[in-house]
Amino acid sequence: MMELETFKKVISQVSKVTRLVTFHLMGEPLVHPELRQFLDLCEHETLKVFFVTNGVLIKDPSVLLHPAIQQVSFSLHSYPDNFPGKDPIPYLNRIFEFTERAFEERPTLFINYRLWNLNSKRATAESNEFFFQAIEKRFQVTIPRNWDYQFKKNLVLKNYLSLHFDTEFTWPEPHLPMLGESGTCYGLRSHFGVLMDGTVVPCCLDKEGNIPLGNLTQEPLEAILSSPRAKAMVHGFRNRHLLEELCKRCQYIERF
Repeated sequence: MMELETFKKVISQVSKVTRLVTFHLMGEPLVHPELRQFLDLCEHETLKVFFVTNGVLIKDPSVLLHPAIQQVSFSLHSYPDNFPGKDPIPYLNRIFEFTERAFEERPTLFINYRLWNLNSKRATAESNEFFFQAIEKRFQVTIPRNWDYQFKKNLVLKNYLSLHFDTEFTWPEPHLPMLGESGTCYGLRSHFGVLMDGTVVPCCLDKEGNIPLGNLTQEPLEAILSSPRAKAMVHGFRNRHLLEELCKRCQYIERF
């Protein structure tokens, strides 16, 4: 886990280049014992937080109502994978209860229920039917089946609550087969990642630090983002040329 002192160093630099941060890079933020202090630091730096969680560890829902948080996304699709055969109703009820509380206390808080498990461009995973029915019953809404998410991934249900659809993807790994050398990406253009020790990586999918660009505890962010390796990657993306081996094995190049 990232230590609080490391986070302070990271966030003081990150706040100079963005107004929005997320608390995940293949991790569950609700695990962290100092989460509320992290959120307080973001509020102090006037940063907004997009919070992504599977929702399993919700014990104190009030932490998700922190004023620094602008959006909470629950990865509902992860529950059947992690707990096959287990009744999801208690899990869903905790998320539903939080959502209803947010309607009252934070009415403009964006809440997404993610179903990122579709297996083709115009398909709805059969496992989602249970989620659909539970959501419809709880919030008195109707969810259209076979939603054409290719043109619109986000379906507003009620107030600021939405369903968000996407296809399954495999996390890129150096040992996976090469998918291509031509493609583009938003890495280093719309976002970058910071691992728990302060290592900067080009995107939110480099969870193992296969493309380390520098460390925020040792050098300025400006120097890291303007390093020859980082600049070469950006130039490559703009010209649809993938330089890094991990990028050549990332399914996201197929989406872009």
